[in-house]
Amino acid sequence: MSKFQGIITALVTPFRDDEVDFDSLGKLVRHQLEQGIDGFVVHGTTGESPTVTERERKKIFEFIKVEVSGQVPLIVGTGSNSTAETVEKSKAAEEWGADALLVVVPYYNKPPQRGLHKHFKWVAEKVAIPVILYNVPSRTSAGLEVETVSELSKVDNIIGIKEATGDISFGERIINNCSKDFIVLSGDDATCMDLATRGGRGVISVVSHLISNPMRAIYKEIEKGNHFAKTAYDKFQPLIKGIYKETNPIPIKYCLRRMGILQSEELRLPLVALGESLRADMDSLLEDARLMK
Repeated sequence: MSKFQGIITALVTPFRDDEVDFDSLGKLVRHQLEQGIDGFVVHGTTGESPTVTERERKKIFEFIKVEVSGQVPLIVGTGSNSTAETVEKSKAAEEWGADALLVVVPYYNKPPQRGLHKHFKWVAEKVAIPVILYNVPSRTSAGLEVETVSELSKVDNIIGIKEATGDISFGERIINNCSKDFIVLSGDDATCMDLATRGGRGVISVVSHLISNPMRAIYKEIEKGNHFAKTAYDKFQPLIKGIYKETNPIPIKYCLRRMGILQSEELRLPLVALGESLRADMDSLLEDARLMK
């Protein structure tokens, strides 16, 4: 399962006049491929999945699949707070040709650990392609515990986890309590290289929209055993902090528009464009990183 490692971008969904902007999406995907990205997540949180229709979901995936043409794996976000709906979306993504599924912890209804175990096991048993767990309690309220992840890692096609708490010790405990084949990917841009030095296999990232090439170079050095290489990532921390000043993907869409990759920073309600008071600071961060067009 080595193809699900490295620097993987959780793609935004570009919009213009409330329609999917496929011209910008194609430009973004091609730019990422040129930078040497290791994979994409389609229809994750960053892609505004709650506001994308099922018809749009299929069309977007099929468009990206053609653009990628097998160069990198495509992971599709299919999780919801209904197990039945998650199964339905997962089966659909499998039919489209997804390489793997990213299934978030059910949100709002706050299931206990035994409910989470049943949920993920049930979904994994209904599809034949790999399933990656997604633990992000800052958004879902409920979160996976190490023991639950360890048990789920024994299910045949549950191959890994996107661990987005940013708690390095928690991530390391997952690594130590699962088999070596189980892929622990960071879901936190700020701490992803620290987790890589503890055995993490990369990151499903937002900031990789902007700096995928240097991120990949740093990760490759860490992968070789050069843990000191993570210090090279420090210079990107102000930029990383900046893209989370408002809810993701608000700032990253602003950045991509300022870089000339997206035609518009448009989001779908209830998300709105970056606040005016944050724009000058974001421009300065982009200029410092030599990313402004």
